[in-house]
Amino acid sequence: MNAHEKGFFTEENSVEVVTGRNSGASDARLKQVMEVVTRKLHEAVKEIEPTQDEWMQAILFLTRTGQMCNEWRQEFILLSDVLGVSMLVDAINNRKPSGASESTVLGPFHVDGAPELEMGANICLDAKGEDMFIQGRILDTKGHPIADAVIDVWQANDEGFYDVQQQGIQPDFNLRGVFRTGADGRYWFRAVKPKYYPIPDDGPVGKMLGQLGRHPYRPAHLHYIIKAEGFEALVTHIFDPDDPYINSDAVFGVKESLLTEFRWTQAPDRSALYGFDGDFWDVDHDFVLARTGEA
Repeated sequence: MNAHEKGFFTEENSVEVVTGRNSGASDARLKQVMEVVTRKLHEAVKEIEPTQDEWMQAILFLTRTGQMCNEWRQEFILLSDVLGVSMLVDAINNRKPSGASESTVLGPFHVDGAPELEMGANICLDAKGEDMFIQGRILDTKGHPIADAVIDVWQANDEGFYDVQQQGIQPDFNLRGVFRTGADGRYWFRAVKPKYYPIPDDGPVGKMLGQLGRHPYRPAHLHYIIKAEGFEALVTHIFDPDDPYINSDAVFGVKESLLTEFRWTQAPDRSALYGFDGDFWDVDHDFVLARTGEA
């Protein structure tokens, strides 16, 4: 009887031996997941053939990644983001019917409890940045308006910071707000043009990006969570297609359907109506929600 028949570990039968020990698993899904992860990991090691020192460097990288995590910083999520895994998991879990708006990653800066505001309110509380007017409609896949849709919006400021990153500098709930559509499904609000910003790059993930010749920047965007009774919730962004990082988002969150023109607009009558001092950015984007269970 050879080593394979006895179930001893060899380079050739490593996957079968390791996964075979899991035959008594009480959770079938866990057993399936660990079989796939083990197989793929062993395949990678056999293809790369790392030295023992290289493998130790990999272990130390993961150790430092865990040590970087605390109540406000999740370095493993950052690692998932920059490897494109977060976006892949999002895509798998948010497959949409034809015509429905696409989702993208939530991001780490959403805050519960943002105030519900009157439609048209200005979410910029410190009057800092270039004025922007955002409008559009919330529709179903047949083009009908959705009434009573709740729109949770948030964004970075003109320097690329969210309010929670600058406590004591930005007002609480700056550039955040919740709006509710009427019967026509329309939404509109005022804000300031956001700026691109870097993901946290002072840890092991940022160092890895630098070694790979990659930058840490996300292109300028506005965040949305849109919910309505009878419809699937939508977590998404809209992006400025002219942003310098639009084709190289560090977390792969950009989708072509989420590109929206940011138009620099000279319209004194509209400026006066919106309470702006002068020219402003004009943004118009409709969102389409899928009904719950819609194929």
